Amino acid sequence: MVIERTDKEIIFRLPGDIDTAGLQRIVNYLKYKEAIRKSQGTEEQANKLANESKKRWWAENKERFIK
Repeated sequence: MVIERTDKEIIFRLPGDIDTAGLQRIVNYLKYKEAIRKSQGTEEQANKLANESKKRWWAENKERFIK
């Protein structure tokens, strides 16, 4: 594995036979870190937003699961 840093980015070079399932979890984490890097929201605000989203999803989909 080789990690290079330039002025604008970090480059990872990995062997071609690496486990892609594990690599995908790492990529997902890095995408998350990239998405929140400029966020000014608090953890409390993020939790509130997540709870509201879950409630809304359940209200729209509960009939699919409860008959």
